[in-house]
Amino acid sequence: MTRFTVAIDGPAAAGKGTISKAVAAHFGFAHLDTGLLYRAVGARVLAGGDPVVAAKALTPDDLKGDLRRPEVAQAASRVAVLPDVRAALVAFQRDFAGREGGAVLDGRDIGTVICPDAQVKLFVTASAEVRAERRYLELVGKGLDVTRDDVLADVVARDTRDSERAEAPLKPAADAVVIDTSKMSIDQAVARAVSEVDARR
Repeated sequence: MTRFTVAIDGPAAAGKGTISKAVAAHFGFAHLDTGLLYRAVGARVLAGGDPVVAAKALTPDDLKGDLRRPEVAQAASRVAVLPDVRAALVAFQRDFAGREGGAVLDGRDIGTVICPDAQVKLFVTASAEVRAERRYLELVGKGLDVTRDDVLADVVARDTRDSERAEAPLKPAADAVVIDTSKMSIDQAVARAVSEVDARR
């Protein structure tokens, strides 16, 4: 088997997680949601832990459990701006990306920092309003008591923090293909991503 890396970046609720899983399944590649690494660190911090210590001690078991709660997402975004936390998690991600048989990684800085030599780089995005509506429906579906306004404010705050941080800000790699899913169905977005990967294999 050969090494083949697909880097998929983008803001929260743009659809990159769903697309990444589908692309990985289609090609038989391994998949890593790198946001879970930061969420796991954020969860440890909420429990009273030190973010850098938590990042250095992270294990696959820490990626299990309910890491999708809004407070964990906010904690993840806060610890992600810490250079020492990011440095501790880079090796984990690059090791995964280099595995035999192909890998798909999705996050905020995969194409720009973690895997700048990835064979395929995609930047999946959508308008803040569309992404907030998707996240709102997801959270309500889980029984959480949230409002559309609160979810939109949360999405905008995360966008600002992710794109303005000094260390590895959220932005498309210079050679990334941008896929705007605002007016796409999931099937259309996945098909577009698969075609981009196919074109480079």
